Amino acid sequence: MEKGITDRYSENITEEAAARYGISADKLDGFENCIFKYSLKNAGYILRIAHSLRRSEKLIQAEVEWIRYLASNGVSVADAVLSQKGNLVESIPDGHGGFFLATAFKEVKGKPPWVSGWSPELFTEYGALIGRMHRLTKLYNPSDPDIRRPLWNSAEMNDDVFINLPADQPAARKRYEDIISRLESLPADNDSFGLIHFDAHGGNMLVDETGKINLFDFDDCNRNWFINDLAIVLFYMVTNAENPEGLASEFLPPFLRGYASENSLDPEWLVEIPIFLRMREIDLYAVIHRSFDVTNLTGWCKQFMDGRRKKIENAEPFLDFDFTTLAEYLK
Repeated sequence: MEKGITDRYSENITEEAAARYGISADKLDGFENCIFKYSLKNAGYILRIAHSLRRSEKLIQAEVEWIRYLASNGVSVADAVLSQKGNLVESIPDGHGGFFLATAFKEVKGKPPWVSGWSPELFTEYGALIGRMHRLTKLYNPSDPDIRRPLWNSAEMNDDVFINLPADQPAARKRYEDIISRLESLPADNDSFGLIHFDAHGGNMLVDETGKINLFDFDDCNRNWFINDLAIVLFYMVTNAENPEGLASEFLPPFLRGYASENSLDPEWLVEIPIFLRMREIDLYAVIHRSFDVTNLTGWCKQFMDGRRKKIENAEPFLDFDFTTLAEYLK
């Protein structure tokens, strides 16, 4: 939770949110939001408390309505649940003119994929899950035209990047602006564009004992190109890998085969993966500058950031890979 929001938070907010769902909650670790876990009638749930400074009530309403639509059509996601008053979002005044926004989800079961073990079969299941979401998205209409997730190029999606890119690094900002200009020329029809998860990496899923992937954390979902969801999946699969190109060669054929079993996407979109990889690279670069002391990084973040400024400023390809060789797997 960001400092401006933390300053408004108190135990009273926790107690009020819990009361609206008829539960008591034990706090879990969280990155973007305040997360709690609770049990009710022998079932597990997750309570998330966000703030209107990050997401409006309408944006969260749009998120959870889409999740419920996906779940009702057989997609293995952490489904949203109603409060005691029958609401998907509970709004709690913060005393400073804003609101804390509470939502609850069914707890999904399983282990992280790196614990259960990546395999070609799991790569295929992964692709099928993303493909199923995209196929259903083509048929989705929100309950209210005013309750919609943001467009990819909206202020909600990009201002945070521009704010957090260091002021003394104008080249990185220019690279990101160039990406936006390039993407604005792409077609955005119903077969290629719609609601996407936008963060469907291994940390946002669990694999159950049957090998089924259960996806959660739709907080960043937005209206975007389907190929971007695939690019983001690939980005996190290969980032910091010892041999990223080799891993991409191993991962993408079964993943794309699984995807194509659920959704039809023109293979010509594969050539756009590099620009979406670069976009996520700069996005993550900005997020790390926002959330961490970049002079004292450790672990995964340190490895990612080593030499990253130079790579971004020099427009080095994130991955040296010919994606056109994969066209057969989308047919």
